[in-house]
Amino acid sequence: MIPNYPSALLEEAVHEFSRLPGIGKKTALRLVLHLLRQPEEQASAFGNAVIRLRKEVKHCIHCHNISDSDVCPVCSDFRRDHLLICVVENVREVMAVEGTAQYQGVYHVLGGLISPMDGVGPSDLEIESLVERVRTEKPEEVLLALSATMEGDTTAFYLFRKLAGLPVKITTIARGIAVGDELEYADEITLGRSIVNRIEFKS
Repeated sequence: MIPNYPSALLEEAVHEFSRLPGIGKKTALRLVLHLLRQPEEQASAFGNAVIRLRKEVKHCIHCHNISDSDVCPVCSDFRRDHLLICVVENVREVMAVEGTAQYQGVYHVLGGLISPMDGVGPSDLEIESLVERVRTEKPEEVLLALSATMEGDTTAFYLFRKLAGLPVKITTIARGIAVGDELEYADEITLGRSIVNRIEFKS
């Protein structure tokens, strides 16, 4: 049990830290007390990094990945295969796929998965921009690299239906990723093999 706070400023900082996912009150207090023990310039650097992140970070105008500029490093890299688009749920999955060193195409970040239970529908995601991108950029293949969960499968099927009329091959990662697994928690070898051994998506 956390005792009464000796400072309103301490309590406020603990409250803000505890709003982060996976951070309870005790962990938040430990983090705040750690910051208090650091030199002032180090704590200031931490705060400024968070402020700059929130104010200055951008989303790529092509793939919606997080970037420091309007076009992310992947989309601006002429060495990447721009005829292959890997569709992922969010930025964490981009980082996970890149960590496998098995993929040389580009990405499209949906910003979530279709989940009626959570009030997330197709219009809340970057689905229409994907369809438009396929129409205009005319890629040869769209790889659906979504988690093997009910929400992931629902989103994959919806995307398959939306893209079915367009001249593009639709594939999905091989089920080296177990059903029910979150993609971001897959080990790099399993994820890498799933990408290399991707299969054509079928309804």
